[in-house]
Amino acid sequence: MKRAGPVMPVGIVTIVVALGFVHSRLAAPQYSFGDSRLLWTAGYAATLTLAAYSLGLPDVFDRVRQVAAAAIVSVVTGAVVISIAQLVLGMAVLPRFVVLGAMPSVAVWLAARSLAVRRDRRRALSRDQVVLVGCGEDMDAVPLALAESPERPAEIVAVLDVVDARGMPGRTTPLVDATQGAGGTVVVLDRAAQADQAVVEQVASLHAQGVRVRTLSLFYEYWLGRLPVGELERISLMFDIGEIHRARFARRKRLIDVGAALLFLPVLFLAIPVVALGNLVGNRGSLFYRQDRVGKNGVVFEIRKFRSMRDAAGEASDWTECDDARITAFGHLLRRSHVDELPQLINVLKGELSMVGPRPEQPHYVEQLTEKLPFYQLRHLVQPGLTGWAQVNQGYASSTSDALEKLQYEFWYMRHQRLAVDLRILVRTVRSVVGGDGR
Repeated sequence: MKRAGPVMPVGIVTIVVALGFVHSRLAAPQYSFGDSRLLWTAGYAATLTLAAYSLGLPDVFDRVRQVAAAAIVSVVTGAVVISIAQLVLGMAVLPRFVVLGAMPSVAVWLAARSLAVRRDRRRALSRDQVVLVGCGEDMDAVPLALAESPERPAEIVAVLDVVDARGMPGRTTPLVDATQGAGGTVVVLDRAAQADQAVVEQVASLHAQGVRVRTLSLFYEYWLGRLPVGELERISLMFDIGEIHRARFARRKRLIDVGAALLFLPVLFLAIPVVALGNLVGNRGSLFYRQDRVGKNGVVFEIRKFRSMRDAAGEASDWTECDDARITAFGHLLRRSHVDELPQLINVLKGELSMVGPRPEQPHYVEQLTEKLPFYQLRHLVQPGLTGWAQVNQGYASSTSDALEKLQYEFWYMRHQRLAVDLRILVRTVRSVVGGDGR
């Protein structure tokens, strides 16, 4: 499942720190486990964790062989990174006992944790046998969304429209019969089904038998990680938004944004000469690309990126796609690695962007989408971000229908906005960037 939680990194840190402590106490009493060595120990644990997450552990692979291979590659990557650091610095930043000892221990832990997640996924799949009652676009989209990337796995075992589920009140119970016959454990009702008395009476009977009952909106929220299109307008004002209704959250989020931007600012400065050299070879033209975007409260600001398209590409351009013909050869590399996004750290420092939030759109797109999509302007109540919930779940929007799907994810983020969710998004962003899916 996607909610793997902090268990895996905690285990990695525990193993590495324990090995360092054992080495300092038993293998080499003269070894001081503190100061810079403690910092390098934490760095080694972080490298192992990053390598594991970027390879998809603990919740991507279904085959034991794939899990084992990913675990081995993760620990080898961590050892190689720390070895390169030692060569560059010309000193042993960590003892071989810790580096080599962690490899089999962490590999076993990664494999065990991944297999546990796989087991939990299968249990959830068998536990969440879903019966859908209703019709319409939102209901039709559920099977595809569950097949692609659900927040919580489930299997659809029966689908009934309201007429079929109703039957003859007091005489037949088709919904009860279908649910019991298919082994359903969760019944999902759309608005029409919730308003039908005959359906509600049958659902009450199923509920008494231990079957869980959810509205379509709640099913979208907890199983799919977004809100249904048909509910956006109706519920858009019925939840608190962290940045607006919790002042402490807004202050903490801003402090984290500034700290993260300052941390990665040296990476931007190091990237500038590399990108400039690459432009000479496969991306001739200006180094930076500036474009107006709509930020919080509808304020327009200028976003900065390393240019990845031909210089002739105008600002009021068509929807950008992953394989857009306007992207140059070197631009593809910049986009796949997300290096083109680094100049936006300046926007973060200026308070125009956050690290996490809905991606800002161009003003003319905002005008178009506001006319077509319900409550689209509400996304501008929060600070736009370098990455966001819609970005890690869907990626680029290349049409109005894609923008509508992204809006479903963005409303979910606004409804659940808190620091733990931001951290979850950042972890998925790292996995996306290192894994190379281009989002």
